Parts: sequence; C-alpha cells; structure tokens
Amino acid sequence: MSHSAGEIVLGAAVLAVAAGFVVYAGQVTGFGGERGGYPLTASFRSAEGVTVGTDVRLAGVKIGTVTDVALDTQTYRAETTFTLDQGVRIPDDSAAVVASEGLLGGNFVEISPGGSMGYFAPGEEIIDTQGAVSLTSLLVRFVSGEGEE
Repeated sequence: MSHSAGEIVLGAAVLAVAAGFVVYAGQVTGFGGERGGYPLTASFRSAEGVTVGTDVRLAGVKIGTVTDVALDTQTYRAETTFTLDQGVRIPDDSAAVVASEGLLGGNFVEISPGGSMGYFAPGEEIIDTQGAVSLTSLLVRFVSGEGEE
C-alpha cells in the first residue's frame, strides 16, 4: 500500500488544524490551562442565567470566570464564587451585577468599579450586588400597565 507525499502532507495539515482548533476552543471557553487568578464571592437575590463557566466582565472585557454557584439555605440567596485574572485589581467598593447580553443573549457578571483606593483581597465578598432582572416579568408589568401613575 503506497501513499503519495501529497496525501501525507494533507493528512498532517488536517491534524495540525484540528489541534489548533482544540487549543483555541479551550482558551475561549476558559477550559485550558490555569491562568492563575484569585477568588472573590458575591451573594445575589437572583443569579438566573449564571452558571459555572459564566464570564465575569469589566467594561465589556472578560476578566474572570464563575467557578461555583450554590444556594444559601439560610438566606435563600445565590452564593457565587468567581476567579479573576491575577493582574486585575478591583476597588473594594465595587458592585457586581448580573447583566444580559441582550434579548437573546446569555447572562454574565459585570463588575462596576468603585472609586476606593483599597482593593479586594483574595477570598473577600463583594457586598454591593444586583441580581438578574427577569425579562418576562418586566414585559408582563409593561403590558398590564402596572407601575404607571
């Protein structure tokens, strides 16, 4: 069974492209190697749409990833833990908001930086939070005229 040099080169190119795609996909999804970072926590009234792997963004730029979401059975709030990139320091009066990418987009955690000169230390909790806003409940309120004066 004889293979031509062209078939061997083509096969190697296909394998190289496939390997490159796997590496790229791992980087984009955050599944690749550990980039290093530090954890912060936040408690939300509603973390609808936020799961492990959800982006954490600042000014629209991904700076971290949600690593855990759990229900606190005492307060009935969604306790989230996320890891931020090592080089990103967040002022200790910043807020965390569950935001939406749009009508059909997914949710993400947006960090709204404060003006403090101090910064969060690894493991600290962001106290100022705003949970997810349910689009369905907003539409129902709008259609029913609720909240109008």
